[in-house]
Amino acid sequence: MKRIGIRDVARQAGVSISTVSNALNRPQVVTPALADRVRRAAEELGYVPLQAAQQLRAGRSGLLGMTVIDITNPFFGAMVAGAEEAATEAGLRILVGNSDSDLEKEHGHLELFERVQVEGVIASPYGASVDDLDRLRRRGIPTVLVDAVDERGQVASVSFDDVAGGRLAVEHLIGLGRRRLAFIGGSDTVPQVSHRLAGARAAAGAHPDVRLEVAWTHRVTSEVGRELGLRIASMPADERPDGIVTTNDHLACGIVYGLVAGGARVPEEVAIVGYDDIEFAAVAAVPLTSVRQPAREMGRRAAELLLPALGRRAPVDPADSTVFAPELIVRESTGGRS
Repeated sequence: MKRIGIRDVARQAGVSISTVSNALNRPQVVTPALADRVRRAAEELGYVPLQAAQQLRAGRSGLLGMTVIDITNPFFGAMVAGAEEAATEAGLRILVGNSDSDLEKEHGHLELFERVQVEGVIASPYGASVDDLDRLRRRGIPTVLVDAVDERGQVASVSFDDVAGGRLAVEHLIGLGRRRLAFIGGSDTVPQVSHRLAGARAAAGAHPDVRLEVAWTHRVTSEVGRELGLRIASMPADERPDGIVTTNDHLACGIVYGLVAGGARVPEEVAIVGYDDIEFAAVAAVPLTSVRQPAREMGRRAAELLLPALGRRAPVDPADSTVFAPELIVRESTGGRS
């Protein structure tokens, strides 16, 4: 089907192209009757102005770009919601890219943001390269990292103290008398995960009688967790871990399900701590103890840092970076009450 253009509207209304442009974009410069005639012609034809052309005239896109690791994870959904809330209040919209833990997808999203001329970028990166970040800066696109830190100190960030989070989780299990611990997650190539592991190891290392084993999974989903929970439940009781820390709540809830289905008692035989404290954690069949990350607040703060830099197209000052502290929410999966 042929796209209806401004020439078609001009022909339908019996006016020039410039008159159509004025009537639709600067109605104050034409008579009310003429503006009404052009609007009625546009409606009759189903004319929709090209967004790119409007952006060119306005000199700005009105868009922010945001990339996240896994939009199906409620943690990242809440983060996007917080950023969108702040952006909407400022009259902006957010274009979201889901990398799905894929570096190529993430790189493609950042390139797309450049092509559509977003005014700023919020990146919750799976592994955004230094080159990607530097290219955005060279193009004058202000950028803020969220749930990540630029180790060079050149890009502002809103992050979470994951070392403290990992330590808090393991110290909780040790305080319950658990000594055979397991740390289970997707990959330590993700900085957030490696920081959590560092904190977990530091806490375990302070107790000579505590053993901490590390296991990596190909995905951090509830389905993978269920399969893993069934395997752990089938191990002899004196060989399987009596305390588990995972890198997200999806994985933890799946492990709990698999353990219970396999005949292991939670938390009597195996206590489990998740990470993120998503909404489902509190209403799971065995309510989940979790390290809470304030995802919505983190997303909102990232947008708030970004907004003042948009007009001047200048980098956000890294000195304005924010670090949120962890909070352990204790529920039945480690013997607490929700």
